[in-house]
Amino acid sequence: MIIINIKDGESLDKALKRFKKKFEKTGVLRELRSRQAYEKKSVARRTEIKHAVYIQNMNQEGTL
Repeated sequence: MIIINIKDGESLDKALKRFKKKFEKTGVLRELRSRQAYEKKSVARRTEIKHAVYIQNMNQEGTL
């Protein structure tokens, strides 16, 4: 369970934004979406490698 303490004078929008950030960090929604459809291990590995290559290329372009 995620608990957000609202500070004195804090707007509801800011508290909601903090809640959304905490919820995103837990990864519950990401895991739920991944469990909806089965993905073979080979396919998952392939997408993971593609993502790693993409990130590596982004880092190289940023350093140039």
